[in-house]
Amino acid sequence: MRTTKTARLLLLSGVATVALMGQAMALDAQAFVDRIAEVYKPLGYDFTFGAATLDGDTITVDGGTVTIVSSPDAKLEPMVFDTEVTFSGVVENADGSYIADSVSIPDIDTDFAADPAGHLNLSDILAEGFYLPAGDPVPAIGLIQLFKSFSTGPLSVTRDGEEVFSFESMASQSTFNPAFASTELSDLSSTFLISGISADLTSVAEDDPGAGATIEALGLTNVTGEIYMEMSWAMADGHVDLTAFTLDFDDVGAIDITADLTGFTPAVLDQIYAMQASMGGEQTEEQAQAQMMQGMALMQGVNIVSASIRYDDASLAGKLLDFFAAQSGADRATFVEGLKSMLPMMLAQSGIPALNDLVVPPVSAFLDDPQSIEVKVAPPSPTSLLVLMAAAANPAGLITALGLAVEANQPVE
Repeated sequence: MRTTKTARLLLLSGVATVALMGQAMALDAQAFVDRIAEVYKPLGYDFTFGAATLDGDTITVDGGTVTIVSSPDAKLEPMVFDTEVTFSGVVENADGSYIADSVSIPDIDTDFAADPAGHLNLSDILAEGFYLPAGDPVPAIGLIQLFKSFSTGPLSVTRDGEEVFSFESMASQSTFNPAFASTELSDLSSTFLISGISADLTSVAEDDPGAGATIEALGLTNVTGEIYMEMSWAMADGHVDLTAFTLDFDDVGAIDITADLTGFTPAVLDQIYAMQASMGGEQTEEQAQAQMMQGMALMQGVNIVSASIRYDDASLAGKLLDFFAAQSGADRATFVEGLKSMLPMMLAQSGIPALNDLVVPPVSAFLDDPQSIEVKVAPPSPTSLLVLMAAAANPAGLITALGLAVEANQPVE
């Protein structure tokens, strides 16, 4: 009896050992980096990696190159990165996908140009929750979950030893429901922030003295600010709510873009990627027509609920008016009155009389007192992009279809 139990334990131990060995052997460093290249190719990145080594569940890659491809026939020059990249806590799943706990890159301190001498320093680079989905082609539901968060510390770019651009930190964070790296993703929310941006534009004068003089006259030689984005996305109905995309620069002004769309589902994104992959090279007339029809079908399914772009002035508009008034030899009040008198004539050239009542009052109010100006779109009901394109044949009708409105000097809602 005891012999039987001993034999059974030895058998179970052997099976467990074989299983563990099988799992360890299944994780292959080269297969992992090959999968990175496959996953990022539909997004327009062509990766070639250096040697990849495996140590337990950690994969280290010795640099490589990346080429940004805007279309199959349009590639930028390859960018070489000789920095070691470490993927920690790598697991290969049964479906062929991979998940890594984190991706870390040593601080970058490198020259990138010789004349003028360009140098870049970037520290504290880290991605947490790195996902390589399975599938060929890679499904959009996976491509929108490539990482949970990405962050860096300070960036500094110098030109001939003088800092021309920097920021304090960059951070992107996403929350996924029901879970990260799920093939049954329901919805997600994301934020993105670049804080402590600083740009020294004095060196522009070295390349373009005219532009440099204008920048100095406008007081834009040193610009500081931040960029922020916040959005949510529901997969079932493709509801994308871009609640904020803000470029806010101190003592200059802020631009804020919002958009509310429905119908932009992962299935639509899959079709867009497929169309991009099929583009390039010579096409027959039938192929071009087929692509056009496919594009129209996609636009039919995506609806615009609302959108806006708003500018809040923090001195730039006033400085521009003063600058151009001085160039014209007039004082600001006279120059503004001239602009206001020209505006109806300029709009009349469009052949859309309705624009006059829509645009002239708010733009005139902004010129008199530059605080804010906003262009908003809010159709009476969610309207497909295809319907809006068709309405463009009748611009006056398009204004109604869009629910187009222009407002000046109104508080933020």
